[in-house]
Amino acid sequence: MVFERKVGIPEGATVNLDGSTLQISGPKGSLSRGMRYPQVTIECTDTEVRVATESDRKRIIAMVGTYAAHANNMFTGVTEGFEYRMKVVYSHFPIQLKLTGDKLEIINFLGEKEPRIARILDGVSVKLGNDEVIVTGNDKDAVGSSAANIETATRIRKRDPRVFQDGIYVVEKV
Repeated sequence: MVFERKVGIPEGATVNLDGSTLQISGPKGSLSRGMRYPQVTIECTDTEVRVATESDRKRIIAMVGTYAAHANNMFTGVTEGFEYRMKVVYSHFPIQLKLTGDKLEIINFLGEKEPRIARILDGVSVKLGNDEVIVTGNDKDAVGSSAANIETATRIRKRDPRVFQDGIYVVEKV
């Protein structure tokens, strides 16, 4: 029994399979990812990427679906990109944001004297608005991890989070 998933190649994207590394490039940039797992084969044609296995084990079949989802996300990233919109919420102490290199400094969070720092991963750009932070990039993992780093940096400690609802939260994923 052969279990397979096929992912269509969108217009404007090119695919190259170098050993077990899948390289995809498009108008928004290029991405590469290692896709090596025992008993899982990946083949590229002109119109689709085929991920298949001949095993009937649940774990291996699950990896086929995982690798197909990774390829689909990579295609979406190099053609459209990913964008997370975050809302800055505060009640008493106005939060100030400062972007320095690959770090986002969150100043005056709950009146604290030391700034909290969130790490921004490579390939991700952050745009600061009035009460909004927009995180964009072509790698879904990097964009999501950067947004999670920002949310985690504003986690409330030693106070009741139902009362103190200040923070920076993801409100929309585009």
